[in-house]
Amino acid sequence: MAEDHRAGLATRAAGAVAAAVQRPGALTVGGMSVEMPLWRAIGYFRVLALAYAILRYLNSFHDFLHPVSGWIYLGALTLWTLASSRAFAGPQRCTWYVLGTDLAFAVTGIVMSGIIDNPERIHGGAPTLPTIWAAGTVLGFAGKGGWKPAAFAATVVGLANILGHGGITPDNIHNIVLLMVAGCAIGYVIELARASEAVLTRALQVEAATRERERLSRDIHDGVLQVLALVQRREGDLGDLGRLAGEQERALRTLMTGGPLPAQAAGDPLPAERDLRQLIAPHTGERVTLSAPGTPVLLPAHAAGELAAAVGAALDNVRRHAGEDARAWILVEDEPDAVTVSVRDDGAGFAAGRLGEAEQAGRLGVSQSIRGRLRDLGGTAELYSVPGEGTEVEMRVPRKGQ
Repeated sequence: MAEDHRAGLATRAAGAVAAAVQRPGALTVGGMSVEMPLWRAIGYFRVLALAYAILRYLNSFHDFLHPVSGWIYLGALTLWTLASSRAFAGPQRCTWYVLGTDLAFAVTGIVMSGIIDNPERIHGGAPTLPTIWAAGTVLGFAGKGGWKPAAFAATVVGLANILGHGGITPDNIHNIVLLMVAGCAIGYVIELARASEAVLTRALQVEAATRERERLSRDIHDGVLQVLALVQRREGDLGDLGRLAGEQERALRTLMTGGPLPAQAAGDPLPAERDLRQLIAPHTGERVTLSAPGTPVLLPAHAAGELAAAVGAALDNVRRHAGEDARAWILVEDEPDAVTVSVRDDGAGFAAGRLGEAEQAGRLGVSQSIRGRLRDLGGTAELYSVPGEGTEVEMRVPRKGQ
């Protein structure tokens, strides 16, 4: 129980993830939202489109009726683009107020183009002052709210082109259709991405809660339920039962409050690796024999502790089901890629299907205390038993990829 103080972390983390589901754009996979590359692309596009608009105007401002007005507008557009560049870094910063201002700049530039430009140039298909910069506004609406806001922004830009710059012309219609299709398509893709992230987040939340419940079940099984079993069998004197009950009371309070364990409260650091032999040795006795390598069998501290606890659960099953007179043998094998521990007894064994019946009856010794622990470590636990020939539990923990 070296990590019981973390009992509530998965639940709190799942709650934080659930809260993130309610905020568009806040969902992440691997620490990064799948939307962020798109928002960066929109930010780069606005800057490049601004440079393009300035170059186009620099090449043709002599043909305008009021060229100074155009320079004033482009100067204001440059200041706004630079000032709002941080806002276009993500959906949280890019508020509807920012997008509304951006749309106002685009519409103003389009309408101004119909006023300060030469009528012949306008009817000849000359571009507006903001040119393709207006497409960045539509993309911003798509990133913020999906395809419907993108369609709204594209419609406003299209009406500004028709009413303020050239009327209904083939070029205007062509550009409006392209802007509408691009904005709606990107908005729809973003909506699908957010829905997929929400489903994934919910699945991770359920998995975290399930794994935490399984871990708590193991802790309770190995502690409280074992003490209650002793009480039921009336084994040990009252002093021993009282001491065990007190230990389990403190353990339960630690689980409920998330407080530090005694070793941690005293400031004792947890070692990075533990010798598995030292953790299993206390389980040996007159009827339990341990065979292990002569050199330390090192595993990460958590993995070693969990594997030793699984060995203890297997031996407890031997005492409970094979009887106090049954003998057990523990074999530790230290391999380059894994550590394997086998626990074999000379008890009566059990028939196939017995484990399933025990799990349905709420007995968690094998399903959680043994198999659950090994599964969380990335390992496996296999049970072999034949009636009358005893039982063997083989537990294998990989050294890499835990």
